[in-house]
Amino acid sequence: MKFRYSIIYPDKMFIERKNSPITGDEVLNIAKNYPWIEQFELSDKLNSNYPSLDFICIDSDRRYDPEIYSGEERSFRLQASWYENKKLEFTLYFGLPYRVKVLFGILGETEKYAVESIMGFSFEESLKYLEIFVNGNYKMIEEIYKNRY
Repeated sequence: MKFRYSIIYPDKMFIERKNSPITGDEVLNIAKNYPWIEQFELSDKLNSNYPSLDFICIDSDRRYDPEIYSGEERSFRLQASWYENKKLEFTLYFGLPYRVKVLFGILGETEKYAVESIMGFSFEESLKYLEIFVNGNYKMIEEIYKNRY
């Protein structure tokens, strides 16, 4: 599968978008090697945006299940923040398209896009869920969000 990604830096006004396609392995390496602590400390010092990496699946043949979803892109964002005792924790955002019936289906269907978020993940858990996303197991990601609440 192919992805593109964006970086939100605490000391920059604009989001840096990386539009060159990358592989799933590259996604995981970027997330693992990103300087999360340094960027968060800078965020804390500047009282600005939390550091984030946003990955978007651009692989047209596996990015959606046509029975349920439209052809919109799926996304997964890792956003860092502090927890107790200056321990790094992450909020995970999962963006997915879905279809809804208009007036109980009488007027057909329309597409919507939802972004779900869950807070309180360790770095290791975040990487585990990112790997699930990269492998295209979107149903498992959706179940994680349903079961977390």
